[in-house]
Amino acid sequence: MTEILSHEDHYECVTCGHEWSIAPEVDAPAGERIVKDAYGNILADGDIVAMIKDLKLKGSSEVLKVGTKSKPIRLVDGDHEIACKMEGLSIGLKACFVKKVMP
Repeated sequence: MTEILSHEDHYECVTCGHEWSIAPEVDAPAGERIVKDAYGNILADGDIVAMIKDLKLKGSSEVLKVGTKSKPIRLVDGDHEIACKMEGLSIGLKACFVKKVMP
């Protein structure tokens, strides 16, 4: 980008108006990532989860119904925090659409 305005305490992009600090940001210490389900229960690898609402699978006509349980889950980085199998399909889910199934 060549069209950047420099202010006293921040930079600004002329094209889109995005602003950011001049001082470099200090990264927070890398800690254990905590993933919580829709009810605030902490999820871990190997937990079993169930759907809390019907979700249409993108790119198909299938729907995951409320109460559908998964095989043991695996937590992954990214927008969809959970990788698991449900009804024979390998899928990625957001944690806000599931609840932890207590043994």
